[in-house]
Amino acid sequence: MDNIKQLLNSLHPLERKTLPHLKEGITLKELEKSTGLKEVEVMRALQWMENKGVLKIKQDLKEIISLDKNGENYKKNGLPEKRFLQQIIGKKEVKISEIDIPKAELNIAIGMLRQRAAIYLKKEGNELLAAATEQGVKLASKESLEELFLKKLPMDVSELKPEDKFAYDAFKKRSEIIKTDVVKERSVELTDTGKQLSKQKISDNFIDRLTTEMLRENTWKNKDFRAYDIKINVPKIFAGKKQHYRAFLDNVRRKFIALGFKEMTGPIVETDFWDMDALFMPQFHSARDIHDAYYIKDPKYGKIDEAVMKRVKAAHENGFGTGSKGWRYKFDELRTKRLLLRTQGTACSARMLASKNVEVPGKYFGMTRCFRYDVVDATHNCDFNQTEGIVLEDGLNFGHLKSLLKMFAEEFCQTDTVKVKPGYFPFTEPSAELFAKHPDMGWIELAGSGIFRPELTKPLGINVPVIAWGIGIDRLAMFSLGLKDIRDLFSNDLNLLRKMKVTV
Repeated sequence: MDNIKQLLNSLHPLERKTLPHLKEGITLKELEKSTGLKEVEVMRALQWMENKGVLKIKQDLKEIISLDKNGENYKKNGLPEKRFLQQIIGKKEVKISEIDIPKAELNIAIGMLRQRAAIYLKKEGNELLAAATEQGVKLASKESLEELFLKKLPMDVSELKPEDKFAYDAFKKRSEIIKTDVVKERSVELTDTGKQLSKQKISDNFIDRLTTEMLRENTWKNKDFRAYDIKINVPKIFAGKKQHYRAFLDNVRRKFIALGFKEMTGPIVETDFWDMDALFMPQFHSARDIHDAYYIKDPKYGKIDEAVMKRVKAAHENGFGTGSKGWRYKFDELRTKRLLLRTQGTACSARMLASKNVEVPGKYFGMTRCFRYDVVDATHNCDFNQTEGIVLEDGLNFGHLKSLLKMFAEEFCQTDTVKVKPGYFPFTEPSAELFAKHPDMGWIELAGSGIFRPELTKPLGINVPVIAWGIGIDRLAMFSLGLKDIRDLFSNDLNLLRKMKVTV
């Protein structure tokens, strides 16, 4: 009994208004009428009480017959056949043209009355005359089955009596008199708790909230206060928030800036020169096979600083005084101007090194969108994000690079269990790959890195060592966000977007 009392004290005002009217099998429409509440208010009260175990909401599909446009008119003014009879009763013969019924209804009325032998027709010259038969007089003196049926609507198809079925079938053949719709009818089934609760008296000495006026005038004293159930299910609120991957990238950017790095950028539509040639990748070498580039058809070529291009050309052809012999081939100056969608973020590093704004010593990072032809699946995409960076300072060596890589693992993977293995990249020597141990997925490749070759840095005007790295940030985000499909990073699925946690 104490539980029933506690439950009674926790009811919302809408529930308190609905409770006295509850009985087994009562419908939502009946509750609307008896409580005076709106449909949405009654439904809300029932749902809350269902959550509390007071009742169950049953839902049945029913075929409901209701009046259509013409049916509303005929219920108010009478069926056209009845109005026709009323105008000819007691008269010998009446001209059809003198009967006050709209032309569209007149033909229907004549057809119905002839079918029931209620009138006879006679043609006289160009006029058609009508007179009522004895059967017609009888029909005019009482309500027909069809008229009685119109007064009963709306009603359930399953409740049709034989005489109603006759009228129903007749009206279905006529235009816009009745319509049949499948509707959901909700009704209440009380639980044992609900049966006990419905017997309780609703207190009038009850308040839901305190106001400043109550506190000022002490009118809250000796009142019953509503108890709030903080464990009950409530509707979820989907507030506006950043897209999960966007938030992750912003967090990575903040970490780099906090470490003292400056952000560098570059165009998505890049030239072959900055994307590959300036990185000392030979124009006709198989090393370019890993970069399945999307080339631009129109315009096909871009512009390049001629002075920088000549120095890079010399590096390819003869080493540009670096002690290297270069690749020893004829550098194609037209080919290097071809436009493509950027295949790697390292193009931004090359642009930064050649920029007049580069600082020595300096630390730079970039977060770039890159494009390579690939088969899209759970771990591959044809466009992806890449995070890369460079540090340039006199005296830098491979030990500095290893320490930097370990710091990245701690910052971005929250792990100090790392491996640095030898690797190959066309523009670094030595080259290394960073692996970090994921608690669930084991060892994962996190970054590629190395020290830029002098054949790359010297033509761009840099005469100090440059350590560089590149991180596949999309996969790193998958691990961080708990996703197993790379496509979910860019998904527009509302269910996924709503359930993803975003850390700011």
